[in-house]
Formats: sequence, structure tokens, C-alpha cells
Amino acid sequence: MAVPWEYLSGLGPYSLAKDEKRNLYRAALSELTRGHYRNCPSYRLILDAQGLASRPGLDSEPEDLPMLPVRLFKELELISVPRENVIRVMTSSGTTGQAVSRIFLDKDNARRQSQVLARIICSFIGRGRLPLLLMDTESVRRDPALFSARGAGLFGFLPFGTEICYALNEDMSLDRPRLKAFLEKHGTVLMVGYTAIIWQHVFQEMEAAGEAVELHDGVLFHSGGWKKMKDQAVDAAIYNKTAGKLFGDRVRVHNYYGLAEQLGSVFVECEEGHMHCSIYSEALVRRARDFVPAAFGERGVLELMSLIPTSYPGHILLTEDEGEMLGEDDCPCGRLGRYFKIHGRIRGAEIRGCGDTYERP
Repeated sequence: MAVPWEYLSGLGPYSLAKDEKRNLYRAALSELTRGHYRNCPSYRLILDAQGLASRPGLDSEPEDLPMLPVRLFKELELISVPRENVIRVMTSSGTTGQAVSRIFLDKDNARRQSQVLARIICSFIGRGRLPLLLMDTESVRRDPALFSARGAGLFGFLPFGTEICYALNEDMSLDRPRLKAFLEKHGTVLMVGYTAIIWQHVFQEMEAAGEAVELHDGVLFHSGGWKKMKDQAVDAAIYNKTAGKLFGDRVRVHNYYGLAEQLGSVFVECEEGHMHCSIYSEALVRRARDFVPAAFGERGVLELMSLIPTSYPGHILLTEDEGEMLGEDDCPCGRLGRYFKIHGRIRGAEIRGCGDTYERP
């Protein structure tokens, strides 16, 4: 069974209950695993070395299918389509000296990424486009053939914008006159950026200047590591409160989580503060001591599954993040599916968050 995209396109992003979604993922992930086993030599060698050569031929439960540690994408070129079909190479963000992941996308995979992201985000902001404030510099748009995760994460929101404004100058300083003029002109705005960059270069500079703009309505999406936030004793409650202080209490704030290695299938934080799996993605938590799936409320290593990756074997990945599965189909926000919490990086893991790794000019 191939991934039933025509069927999924007619559903809401959070509309599949547990049993129906499990049946879908049992078949679709098994088919993706078989396809990557056939078409990606490196992936095939990895599975063969683990004695898993026969498993891709079976319809297995999602938690029993082979997973790849996300760090492998820093070490190997994992590609499941002819190289001449690759139209874009995504790279993860990393500090100086770190290896970066390289993700090979063909036309179909890139299109699915954009389509899925659009369906997820539109479920939070509605179908209408809004003036878009990108809380970063315009320089992240350069070199479209070799996008970094930082640039791709921002420009995935371009289809939702009418007029585009960049909040920061090239030296990462806040252009306060430009920001204020844009917000006052529109009143209702979609704002997007990375958690630490927004905090340091927008929130703190606005507070230092004693500036605030009361918006009629708006949505702020932010993503990236929280290490710098925790170092400054800033949690989600303080972050959201500061956003309300600067832009007014009508602004909705949504943190979202995702990987460069599974771009498109993002996990957005709902009004209850829970990260949600959409119909295009799934998550589970594994105990660190034996990698057995953990129970709800138990911390462990987060594993992410996605139906999107077809040009590279990124459909089942073991992350380097500590997570906790909170529930399934019963979030007070009304969205179906699993929901979870991120507790941070596991000990010994590299820093990955875009907002934690940029270097100031």
C-alpha cells in the first residue's frame, strides 16, 4: 500500500482517531520501509547488518519497524531516488565545526512537504493569507539550492503571507522603525521566527526601548531549542506573557517542533501547551535503557515517524531529544492524535536548535 495522499487530503490534519491511524501507519510505513530498502543502498546495508533484511517484507506494527538515529544523516548520504532527480539539498543547522545533515529532495517530496505544512498551519490560522513578519534577517533567503534548516523553516511560511517584512537588520539588530510601521499599518499579522532569536533580538530590544504595539489580532509561530531560554530562566509562560505585553493579549502564540530531517510534518503546540501529532506524522517515546516503548507519562528518547519522506529514508527517526507522551485522542483542545512534551536534549547530544546555533556577525 502506498501512502494514500488523495484520502488524506480530504481529512483535517487532526481528524484520525487511534485505531484508524494505526491501521494506516502499519501499512504505509511498512511500504515506505520496503521502498527505501530497495532504492537506498546505504539504508539496505544498515538493515542487513542488523539482520533485518526480511522485516521490510512484512506489515509490521509502527513501533517494530527499524528506525535510524538522526545523527546518521550527518555521516552518510542517504538517498532513495536517482541523483539526477534531486532538486534541492536541505542542510541542518549546526555550530561551527559540527557536521550537518544533508537531506535530498526530489520534486514530489518537496511538494509534499509544502502541502502538509500548509494544511497544518492553516488549521491554526484559517485559509486567508496575512501580512507576514519574519523575525529574522533577509540574508537567510540566500542560496536557494542549498537551504539550511533555518532558512527553510522560515520560508515554508511564505505562502501564508501577503506583504513580507523582515524585522532584523543584517547585523541581527532590530529595525524598530520598520517593525513598528509594519505592525501599525496592518494590525492583524502572522509572525514567524526562532525562539531564541525572537527573544534576544525582538522582545528584549523592544522592552529596552520601551516600545509595544497593540495588534487587533495575530499569530506568532516560533521554533528552535530552548537552551538559551532556560539559561536565562525563561520558560513558555514567561515567553508567552512577554509576547502579550509587547503585541497585546489578542496575539496567539504557538511553539512548534520539527526536524530538518523530517521537514513539513511539524508538531504544533495547541492552546493547552501540548505538542500534537497530525495525521501526517506520529511519535512515540522509548525508554533509554532498553528502547522499549515507554508508557504515557514516562520520559524517554523521542522517536518520530512521518509519511512524507520518499526521496530519502527519513520516515522513522530516533531523535536526540527527551520527550514524554501525555495522551492520545483526549486533549482538551479537541484535536485527535497523540500529544507530547519536549524536555530538552538528551545528555551528550549536539546542540541543534536554529535559535541556539546561529552566530552573530
